[in-house]
Parts: sequence; C-alpha cells; structure tokens
Amino acid sequence: MLRIPGQPGRDLCDNHLGITRRDLLRVGGSAILGCTLGSLLSLKARADAADAASKGGPGWGKAKSVVMVYLQGGPSHLDLWDPKENVPDKIRSPFTNIKTKIPGINFTEILPKLATVNDKFTMIRSMSYTPNGLFNHTAAIYQIMTGYTTDKVSPSGQLEPPSPKDYPNFGSNIIRLKPPTEPMLPFVVLPRPLQESNVVGKGGNAGFLGKGFDPYTLFPDGDDMDMTKMNHVKVDDLNLRPDVYAQRLKRRASLRQAIEDTMPDIDKAVENYHLDEYYGKALDLITSGKARDAFAIDREDDKMRARYGMNTFGQSLLLARRLVEAGTRVVEVIWPKVANSDNHSWDMHAGLTTRMKTQAGPMFDQGFSAFIEDMEQRGLLDETLVVALGEFGRSPEKGLSTSGNTNSADGRDHWPYCYTACMAGAGIKKGYVHGESDATGSSPKSDPVHPTEVLATIYHAFGIDPDTIVYNHLNQPRELVKAKPNTAFFA
Repeated sequence: MLRIPGQPGRDLCDNHLGITRRDLLRVGGSAILGCTLGSLLSLKARADAADAASKGGPGWGKAKSVVMVYLQGGPSHLDLWDPKENVPDKIRSPFTNIKTKIPGINFTEILPKLATVNDKFTMIRSMSYTPNGLFNHTAAIYQIMTGYTTDKVSPSGQLEPPSPKDYPNFGSNIIRLKPPTEPMLPFVVLPRPLQESNVVGKGGNAGFLGKGFDPYTLFPDGDDMDMTKMNHVKVDDLNLRPDVYAQRLKRRASLRQAIEDTMPDIDKAVENYHLDEYYGKALDLITSGKARDAFAIDREDDKMRARYGMNTFGQSLLLARRLVEAGTRVVEVIWPKVANSDNHSWDMHAGLTTRMKTQAGPMFDQGFSAFIEDMEQRGLLDETLVVALGEFGRSPEKGLSTSGNTNSADGRDHWPYCYTACMAGAGIKKGYVHGESDATGSSPKSDPVHPTEVLATIYHAFGIDPDTIVYNHLNQPRELVKAKPNTAFFA
C-alpha cells in the first residue's frame, strides 16, 4: 500500500520530504500506481531537479530562524510610518512628520529612533486585503497566523475558541518541516497569547498537526505592562529536579532503552510513533540547560536591558534575541496589550493622540529599534528573518465607523484595505520601501501585498515551498498557504 508522507497517522509527523500537490501532478497519477516509496522518491528527486529554479530564487533558504513581532490590535499606519500631507483635518495625523534615513520617506515624531535605523529593513506600505468577515481582530489574526480564513465568525465578530480542527500557526509548520538541530525549544510565544476579548489563543497553536508542534508559551503572571514579571520568568518544566542530576537521568534513559530492546512489541510502537525521537529531544533539552540559560534575562547587562526599554515589550524582544542565539527556530513576540483594551493597546477607537504619544508609540519605537540594531551588530540578521505587522491598519478618516465600533473624533477604526508592515534580515533588502499608498492612505497606489504573501515569503526564506501539502483533520490535502512568495523583498 502506498502512503504519501504527511497524511494523518504514522507519517503525519514525519513529512520532512516536503512533497507538494504540484510534485504529484508532475510525476503523474498513473505513474504512481505500483511504485514503491523508493521509486516515488526517485521520481520526485528528478522532478525537483527539473524545476529547482521555481523553488529557488532570491532569498530561498536564507533563514534559519524567524522572529514575528506581532502588533496585535492594529496600529495606525497614518500616525506611525506612512503619514500624509495636504489632507483634510479629519485625515491628517496630529503628529509632526520627521525625516528618516531614507530620502523622501517620512515617519511621524512618534518613531524618532526607528527613523534612524529604517535603512536596515524593508517597509511594505501596501499591505491590503478585502475584509470578507475579517473586520474583527480575531478573524484577521487567524488569517495572518495560519494563512487561512475561518467561516465561524459570529454576528458579534467573535470566533469560536481554538480547536484541534484549526489550521496550524505558521511556526508549527516551520518546526515540523525544518526541525531545529540544537537541543533547544523550537517555537516560543511570549509574553501573552493572541487574544480578543474572551477568545484566547485562536490561530496560535498547531491545530490539526497535533500538540507535538504547539509552541512553548511563556506567559508570566502579573499585569500586561508590569516589566518586573520578566525578571522572574518561571521555567520549572525545563529544570532538573534537585534529586535527579543529569547523569542519573541519562542512566534512566539507558535502562529504558535496554528494556525496550528486549520487547519487540514496544520497539514496534516506538518506531511507529517516534517515541525515541521525542523522548531523546526532551532529554537533551533538559540536560543541556540551553533553554534555561536563554531565559535568564537577568544575566544581561543593565545598559542593554535599558536600551530595549524596561517594559514587557522591550524585555520580550531581548528574550527573543537570546532565544535565537540559543537556537530557537521560531519566536513570536505578541504585543503585550490585547485588542479591546485601553492602556497601551493599538486598538485606538478613542484618545489616539495621547495614547499613541505617551504609551504604545514610545514603547514600540525604543524596543523595536534596539532589537534591529542589536541583531545586526551581533550578526544575527544574516540568518534571522524579522517580521513586524498587525492584523490591519486604522481608518484614514477619524471618527468613522467601519467595523461597527464607536469611534471618537480622536480615534480611528479598523482598516484592512491599506496598512504597513516591516521585514528585515535573511536577505531582505535594506532601506527599501515596497509599494505605495494613495494620497490618504486608504488603498495601495501600487504593488498591493496580501498578508498571505508575507506568510508565503516566510516559508520561502526557510527553503520551504508554500505549496507543500499538509492533511487536515478530514484527511483533505491543503497547501501551507495559498499564496506565492514576494521575492521583490529580497536583495
């Protein structure tokens, strides 16, 4: 019986072959009949060689890690890095425009530090999609994190809770297809889950891939903006018990192996379900101590910690850098304030002028600029892809209701038709601006980019074909994402 790797069952967790629907079509359905797995792989290898160029190109395979800086809540592009001039008062930002390192490209006064380092990253000023039910945060978050939309949006705009039937987070797909080579946590999310109101974690786990590909979540106790909670990160599950030292734990593993060697039935189970692989990785993770050391943020110099900002967001970015250095494949830093909240949230339906200038703006400007500079100075940007974006932008016209929310004259509503994202590292162009918004920041004037294109580009940077097939909970083949990478972002 022919089994295509990646189907549910024994092979679901072992599809490192990356066979895509296109591969099977190239080989030909009739040719598969009667083939052994070996001959199928041989055919696939020849097919791959024949069109290697289509899977290559600029940026292919440049990334060994990715840091997603997720600006949950939807920051206003008009009040940060795509300000407009000569527009009516109801559209104009209350903030002064400032020059940046790129001639002709202005930010607002909210981002003075990022204005001095924007020659190190690419800006996409033409992010855009048609809502189709995606005007609420959770549905839009699900799209950017999984590459798929959901059909379960209630009249209130909320979604059902996370489900094993969900599409997997992009990080889960990456660590399945590109598992880390270091004894290190492969996928970490901090400092809080994706959330809108009472819907927590939607789009943030492995979904139908299974819990084996879920992220390690670091959600310290305390208030969202309480930096002190980052000083006492609890990683008890990564610690050895005081009475079990590393050598003793390894002897236990040897004893376990000896017992299994004499029990063929157990050996068969281990082979089928990869227990040896998972047990060995867990053992290496605990005994190596690399993860515990990475989380020891108090070992950082006080000046470095202050450089990032003594707040939850800044210290989370510093932890992200430490995790990448230690070998973590995927890190997602979620903005520490949820949508539908006031203090420091990007979801500014009211009080935008004060909140942007005194809360969210300075925290983002300091933390993200320090992160970009630090990563470059350490050489980590060579093989680390950095992506910063939210689920949408904010409405050009202040006070306008676009999603059913009430907005004050000093507030902007949800706006998925046009907004800005940022990418850096792993071969991404430096000092490049992709696309342009129109005169009011309402829609792309050129080169629109859909959020799923960003996901496809992330996969491409890891040397993963976005067309690679996964099988959902109904055993239906699905691409990682139905989009093509945008190689114009790469040098």
